[in-house]
Formats: sequence, C-alpha cells, structure tokens
Amino acid sequence: MCMVIFAPIFAICAFATCGGYYGQVQVKVDCADRRDSNHSINIDFSYPFRLEDVHFKAPHCESKRDEVLFLDGDFSSAARFFLTVGVFAFLYSLLATVVYVFYQNKYLRNNRGPLVDFLVTLVFSFMWLVSSCCWAKALSDIKSATNPTEILLLISACRAPENRCAVTQEPHWSRLNSSVVFGFVNVVLWVGNIWFIFKETGWYKTGQRYPTRTASGKRSSEMRQRLYSESSFDLPEESEGPQLIRQNSFNQARGGGDQKAHRQGSFKQPQLSLSLPQTYLGKPDHFNREKSAALQGPMIFVNEM
Repeated sequence: MCMVIFAPIFAICAFATCGGYYGQVQVKVDCADRRDSNHSINIDFSYPFRLEDVHFKAPHCESKRDEVLFLDGDFSSAARFFLTVGVFAFLYSLLATVVYVFYQNKYLRNNRGPLVDFLVTLVFSFMWLVSSCCWAKALSDIKSATNPTEILLLISACRAPENRCAVTQEPHWSRLNSSVVFGFVNVVLWVGNIWFIFKETGWYKTGQRYPTRTASGKRSSEMRQRLYSESSFDLPEESEGPQLIRQNSFNQARGGGDQKAHRQGSFKQPQLSLSLPQTYLGKPDHFNREKSAALQGPMIFVNEM
C-alpha cells in the first residue's frame, strides 16, 4: 500500500528534477589592452550533461581573434540511466495501483500475482540503488567540470597575469542535489516494500504453517509430556489399596460380594500391611440389663418385721 501511494510521487520527483535541469556559468575577461576588454562569456549546459559538446568563445587578448573552448566530460549515460529507471518505476507503480484496486481477485489467484510483483520489486530496488549511486558520482564530476575556477584555467587570456578574469554567475545545484536525494528515497521505499509483498507470497505462508522448533522448545515439550505421563498413568501402589478396600466393603454392604474385587483387595492387603481397628457392634450393656429385667417379671420386696 505504501508503494501505491508514495512510489509514483517520488519517482516523478526524481526524474523531473534531473531531466529538466538547465545551468549557466558566466565569466568576465578584462584584457590589459583597453581597446579590447570587458568580455562576458556565457556557458550553458543542461540534461543529458554531455559536456564535451558544450563549447564557448573566449577572447584572445594578444590578437583580435577568439578561441573556441570545450568543457570536459560526458555524463549522459548515468543521467539517462537514472531518468529511465524513474520513468519505468513510475509506470509500473501506476500499473500496480490499477491491479490492486480493480483486479484484486486475479492478482491473488494461483499466487502468481504476488510472486511476479515480488520479483519486479526486487529488480527495481536494485536498479534504483545502482542508478542513484551512479548519478551521485556523475553529479560530483559535473560540478568539478563546470567549476568556474576550472573554466578560467581553460581560457588562455586568464592565464596571463596582466589580464583580469572574474566569475559573475555560478550554476545552482539545489535541483540536482534534490534529484539524488529523491533517488535514495526511492531506494528505501522499494526495499522496504519487499517485506510487504513477500507476506503475500506462498513462501511466507509456508514458513508460518510449518514453524521450526528450537532446542529449548523441544526440551520444554518433552519435560511437560513426561510430567503429564507420570502424574496421569504411573500412580503408586499405595493409592490403589484403600480404593480396593472401600470397593470391597461397599460390595459386602450391598450383599453383592464381588469375589474378584475381594481377592484383589486381599492380595493388596498383605503388601500394604494395613490393620483396621476392631470395633464391637453389639448392643449396649444397659439395654441387655433392662431386657433381662423385663423377662423376669415384677419383683416383690418383703419387709420382714
């Protein structure tokens, strides 16, 4: 989404600031001979910065003829390469915008759209990086070739100490400096967009579906499994004995008398060596005395005088 919004804008800024540049250097030559002095020389250059084709006429103070001089350097390849990458990146950004908005279903079908978009984004990221670096180096060389001090050294009249030469106008480099900045901004933008497009491909989904476990994760999983098995299935024998005894006593109360459980409980009792206290479930003594008195009948007491 960030590429759809910002990529066309920064691409336009990059190739517009580079392609429409026009610069001018103006110098003034004052010969010692007053009859031929105050010559203004205008040196114009522009895109594609083929400076070796830029020529100008400078006065020759010792004679009445003028000399024709040329600047040094050809930087058209770097400038055109940078401009071409910007134009194609702008066109592809517009095409991607149309596909994202109107053909989203076809874009996601069979995962072909995200894969193609991912590969094209990788190519443009690399091209922006190379073209921006080349254009930055070329701009530094252009500044050196059009330096007014270097231009004055080309003029033979300025090399003579009796003549006076001065620079009246220098080129402005803010526009070309902005083009270099916009180029590297496009590099950051396209490289950062690789991650967002990679998430739409099947490679990212495959990695999320089958995550790899680390060694610490495996050890913690094995520890949890072992603790669960010990707590759930490996119960000690002492916990089985009282349960079987209670089950046996319950069956005896109901009159069922499950022999298997009784044998199993009696088998466990020697191992556990458990002894229950013996209780006398008989009737109380005072109840027996009252009953015997009732059976004997009434008692007659005789008072002997």
